Amino acid sequence: MNKTPTAHIEAKVNDIAKTVIMPGDPRRAEKMAKKFLKDVKLVNSVRNNYCFTGFYNGTKVSIMSSGMGTPSMGIYSYELFNFYNVENIIRVGTIGSLDKSFKIGDIIIGNEVITDTNYNSLYARNKETKLFASKKLVELAKKFSQAENIKAKLGAIYTTDTFYSSEEKTKHIISLGAKGVEMEAAALYENANNSNKNALTICTISDEILTNKATTSFERENNFDKMFELALKISTKL
Repeated sequence: MNKTPTAHIEAKVNDIAKTVIMPGDPRRAEKMAKKFLKDVKLVNSVRNNYCFTGFYNGTKVSIMSSGMGTPSMGIYSYELFNFYNVENIIRVGTIGSLDKSFKIGDIIIGNEVITDTNYNSLYARNKETKLFASKKLVELAKKFSQAENIKAKLGAIYTTDTFYSSEEKTKHIISLGAKGVEMEAAALYENANNSNKNALTICTISDEILTNKATTSFERENNFDKMFELALKISTKL
């Protein structure tokens, strides 16, 4: 049974490409779509959560915002995978680094995610869980970051439900080997695994948690194009 449009996405099935790049911020989605894609069409604006579809080097690709946190990412990625025939979702966003060798502007390719998010309780995962990105997407990310001379490192990332945390929690996350902390990747990886689809998270460091260095909201919205370019390069091989 055709379940589209959904309560959250007004697009028709064929309006959305098989590969979707997902920043959190709808304004960032709009700017990147207009900057990098040709023949761009707005296919969703429900709740001002924009989805744009166009072409990058001849490949059809969509750029859609996910919103903040696992509940929002969980809804959109679930609907894209299960109702819109999307095969690949690449999350692009910002992340706080937990390792002093990872500096503002560096890119982390999240080959694995450690999480305690309540989102996973739906799948009877009621304790800290480790989830993995799609190997195919990780290999493509490694290939293109080297070929394009993009400074990117593989690393485990931690997904949490809370933006603000205690010093004890931060120490715990570091002890698990996580190089950065963010709020969406776990829901994306969970949905991809359960749908037999592909997912990857590519994040740019916006904050150095251990040194208290941080970027402004304007810098986060308008900079960090390299992770988009990397995600778009990957989309041409999918």
